[in-house]
Amino acid sequence: MGSKLTTRNQDYSKWYNELVVNANLAENSAVRGCMVIKPYGYAIWEKMQAELDRMFKETGHENAYFPLFVPKSLFEAEEKNAEGFAKECAVVTHYRLKTDPENASKLIVDPEAKLEEELIVRPTSEAIIWSTYKGWVQSYRDLPILINQWANVVRWEMRTRLFLRTAEFLWQEGHTAHATKAEAIAEAEQMNNIYADFAENFMAIPVIKGTKSENERFAGALETYCIEALMQDGKALQAGTSHFLGQNFAKAFDVKFASKEGNLEYVWATSWGVSTRLMGALVMTHSDDQGLVLPPKLAPIQVVIVPIYKGEEQLAQISEVANEMVDKLKAEGVSVKYDDRDTQKPGWKFAQYELQGVPVRIAIGPKDLEKGSVELARRDTLTKEIVPQEEVVEKIKGLMIEIQENLYERARIFRDDHITEVDTFEEFKEVLKSKGGFISAHWDGTSESELKIKDKTKATIRVIPLDGKKENGACILTGNPSTQRVLFAKAY
Repeated sequence: MGSKLTTRNQDYSKWYNELVVNANLAENSAVRGCMVIKPYGYAIWEKMQAELDRMFKETGHENAYFPLFVPKSLFEAEEKNAEGFAKECAVVTHYRLKTDPENASKLIVDPEAKLEEELIVRPTSEAIIWSTYKGWVQSYRDLPILINQWANVVRWEMRTRLFLRTAEFLWQEGHTAHATKAEAIAEAEQMNNIYADFAENFMAIPVIKGTKSENERFAGALETYCIEALMQDGKALQAGTSHFLGQNFAKAFDVKFASKEGNLEYVWATSWGVSTRLMGALVMTHSDDQGLVLPPKLAPIQVVIVPIYKGEEQLAQISEVANEMVDKLKAEGVSVKYDDRDTQKPGWKFAQYELQGVPVRIAIGPKDLEKGSVELARRDTLTKEIVPQEEVVEKIKGLMIEIQENLYERARIFRDDHITEVDTFEEFKEVLKSKGGFISAHWDGTSESELKIKDKTKATIRVIPLDGKKENGACILTGNPSTQRVLFAKAY
């Protein structure tokens, strides 16, 4: 545990990877490009899941589960979607192995066990879900269908990074069916708002809500709504997307309903999702050179109490005070751990909990017992103070709110300081090189211009802000007319 991290200034990418591994969040597995999410990392993901799941259910959604495998013919039915994911698909062609006749300790694919139809391991579930919805929808009375699933998906990425891009990852995907276009658009917008609410109020990450350009849109969508966040290295990270799919999937899978007027119409669709890459966003938004920094609302352990003692008698006296404190904090809904292990010294424990981002650490030694106080350390500011024992519970209740707000505010100030307006392509390139962050610039609305900018600078349009000010200007690349600024950035 004790090794020092590479600093963010030295090598941001290396710092991130070391932090994820050393803080016990995840590690690379024996399967190339896949990760093992360790218990501490999974505990954070479970807290994220619980909050999102509650928010989905409050808006009328139900959870279901659909198969991991998608028959190739179903996958091909919606052409844009199939084309968009084709290069990342893992395909199952056989269903059995057999012993190699030339080497009894080896297994080989049984050529006689070839599948009649190849199966795609889902990169996303629209195809299998919409083929199912066909059997569920006859009349307007069957609508809307509001379903979410918590699942794993496989996208065969060649260049992977823990949480941010792995060949297999965990996510949730909502898939809804509606009687009208207006209802489907309202659903897609509502879910994007839920993602923004979650990012800001639980993850303490400020996000910009908006839509994607046509180039960056989800394959098969008519409109992609998104929330975009900014990491400490000045790169953007897409933190959630919600897609208005129009009737593309309904037409591909022939999902029709009898309207109130008795007409046969195609249904309207949405899909929306966030994944374990939110873990990467959480790490990169708040953490520092000492390790992870967690917002209290998502911290598996919000408070840790470490005893400093010599001998069993001192430990027993400290434990009496500590255990009473644990009970009181738990009664207030605070998750707390009393670490009285005798296998590690207090200094080692301090470093470990700092590395793992526990929001508040309390140390109690014999002198604290005499004075009736404790030493309280905040992870977000790395400050310490002495607090009377009887005031600890109220103090911590206040700190849970204060730390959560402080982390959000710190990230917001950083983000706002890294939104730069430019009016020329030269300025654009200069800001991208020297400062990074979001670059607010005019664009003529064509895919061609966006691709040229990407080709020249590696920056893409991350978001067309919903609350962006309407103003006339000239595209930074072509000089053609533009009616609104959009936000460009290099991205994860």
